[in-house]
Amino acid sequence: MSGEADRRFMRTALLLGERGLGACWPNPSVGCVIVREGRIVGRGWTGRGGRPHAETEALRRAGAAARGATVYVTLEPCAHHGRTPPCAEALIGAGVARLVVACRDPDPRVDGRGITALREAGIRVDLGCGAEEARFQHAGLFRRIRDGRPLVAVKLATSLDGRIATASRHSRWITGPRARLAGHRLRASHDAVMVGSGTVLADDPRLTCRLPGLEDRSPVRIVADRRLRLPPAARLLADAPRIPLWVLTRADPPREAVRTLEAAGAEVLPVAEPFLANALARLAERGITRLLVEGGGELVAALLREDLVDRLHLATAPLLLGGDALAAVGALGLDRVDAATRFLPSEDLRLGGDHLALYVRKTEESSCSPALSPISAASSR
Repeated sequence: MSGEADRRFMRTALLLGERGLGACWPNPSVGCVIVREGRIVGRGWTGRGGRPHAETEALRRAGAAARGATVYVTLEPCAHHGRTPPCAEALIGAGVARLVVACRDPDPRVDGRGITALREAGIRVDLGCGAEEARFQHAGLFRRIRDGRPLVAVKLATSLDGRIATASRHSRWITGPRARLAGHRLRASHDAVMVGSGTVLADDPRLTCRLPGLEDRSPVRIVADRRLRLPPAARLLADAPRIPLWVLTRADPPREAVRTLEAAGAEVLPVAEPFLANALARLAERGITRLLVEGGGELVAALLREDLVDRLHLATAPLLLGGDALAAVGALGLDRVDAATRFLPSEDLRLGGDHLALYVRKTEESSCSPALSPISAASSR
């Protein structure tokens, strides 16, 4: 099969992989297509909660047509026994002839073992088609395995002069309805969404996904609240029995406040200092790979000061609020411009008069763009 055909089918696999983002943690969201004689005979993506795996679902749909076929998968097939048998064994048993893998799985239980097992079984394995796009899609997995923390994406909706509310804290609505829909799509594509306690006190958000058709894709809601200021009447607590709510607080929280939150359905997670680094590590231990941070300004500034922001989703509305309005990002304490974290543009579009842009930190993933980002997906609905 030609290189162009390989790229086309791998792009289809990447688009399928996008479907599971935010719904299958702690597993990565993998896409897979099975091709025979130039025609797709099976396709799959990682299911909710991580099961079924993309390869086994694609094999199920392909049936007998998988024998002698070429399989395109966005991440190396697993080679270890977990809650299900290894996907490498399933592919071998199905009699596929060739496997095209975008990138290796960094999980030490896999990390080349799946590819080796397939090659030893006589299956041709080609590695690297769509590698940059796949690393972008699986960046949460890479962060969790290699750095012990989730991928951190900050979402800001601001005026042209970088403000998120007037001096009286009025903020509804800076951006228009289409940009807000894109924001809900972002929530659906992340495992968890986090805000600081100040944002809860000021805005009383729900942090749910209310995009039509994706109402069941609300992420875990997380509040960074060292002093346990979350009020009993907060809307987050009203939804806590139905949608998980985790409260990150200091290592020795007041017992009465903890009991009140837990009685309302929240889970309180004490975190030692340094608070942010240990909080992210705690989230990674619980399986979170993709974390969306929606504010406030002090929390975002703290993450930037500690160089913990990987992506920036910026929605800019065509209006000015002035110097007395509330800034989107708190003080960073920078003495020099070259000390600031540098982000590179990755995607750019207009939605109903607003400007939506995705920026990525200058790392190994920054040279590529997503196959279909949450922003693009929202704009196409």
